[in-house]
Parts: sequence; C-alpha cells; structure tokens
Amino acid sequence: MQKFFGIFSESAKELKKTKTLATAALLIAINITLDVLNIRVQLTPEIRIGFGFLCNATIGFLFGPVVAMLGGVATDVMGYLVNTGGGAYFPGYSVTALAAGLFWGLLLYKRPVKLWRCAVAKGCINLFCNIGLNTLWTSMLYGKSIAVLLPGRVIKNLLMLAPEVAALFFFLTFVAKVYFRGSGKQNQI
Repeated sequence: MQKFFGIFSESAKELKKTKTLATAALLIAINITLDVLNIRVQLTPEIRIGFGFLCNATIGFLFGPVVAMLGGVATDVMGYLVNTGGGAYFPGYSVTALAAGLFWGLLLYKRPVKLWRCAVAKGCINLFCNIGLNTLWTSMLYGKSIAVLLPGRVIKNLLMLAPEVAALFFFLTFVAKVYFRGSGKQNQI
C-alpha cells in the first residue's frame, strides 16, 4: 500500500520541476492541435484512429498519475475552449480524462516499456473510460439508452485495441530512448 501511495507522492513532486511543466504543456498543446486539425486515420465512418492518446500516455509514462490526471483535465477543458463547433461543455468527459490519466500514470510511470504493459493500460482505458464512462456520459447527454449505445462502442474499442497498443508501444519506446538518453535511466526502455 505504501508503494501505491508513493507513486502519487513521486508524481506530485514532478510538478515542482520546470522540465515537467514544459514537457507536459507541450504534449497537451500537441494533443489539442491534433484534435482541432482533425488529424486521424479514418478507417470507416464510425471508426478512426486518433493520436492524442499518445500524448496523454506519454505524460503518464514520464511524470506519473498526478501530472497525467491534471494534464487530462487540462486537455479536455482547453480542447473544449478552442473547439468552437464541439457543443456545450460537459464535465463528465473531464472525469473520463482524469480517470484515463490515473490509468496511464499507475500502469506506465517508472516502468519499462513492454508490449503487455501497453496492452493492459490501453485495455483498461478502453474498457473503463471509453466503454464505461463515455457511454454513460453520451447516454446522459443525448438521451439514448446505454443498451443501444453499448454494442457499437464495445465493437469499436475491441477493433481499435490492437492498432492503438502497437502505436503506443512504438511511440513510448521512442520517447524513452530520446527522453532518457544520457540520464542513466535505461531501465525505462
């Protein structure tokens, strides 16, 4: 239990570092830019691969759950502010972003990049955040039954899991090599 809470303590200490704040801000800005410019791979009208999750995962990987949760909420709120055609702000999606940051940080922070770890992290986010929470928020916002929304959301998240895990693994491997180069933290790779 002490190790569990220690992760939060170490992550909170990251907020005192200028390098952490600058890197997290840059990743948040990249994520928002990708969203605003609609940069994604459209597979079908309903299924697309976005790349913003790589920015959020990187924040969790580098700086832990506290920074990743704050970064997720900041991305959601600022993304809403710059995306004028996105509809009204709904705080439920900020809760989802906070939960995703928690998963990224708990499962990736100070751990070597492994394919299975990327799969567990992305799988948890797809299940609990995308399928669970976002289905609930969509149902509340648009008045559609969860039973109607759920099948399509489950299929989409299952189909997207493999390509997203592969992208996450290769991206974090690259980030680890670049970010930890010369720091003696080669165990991150």
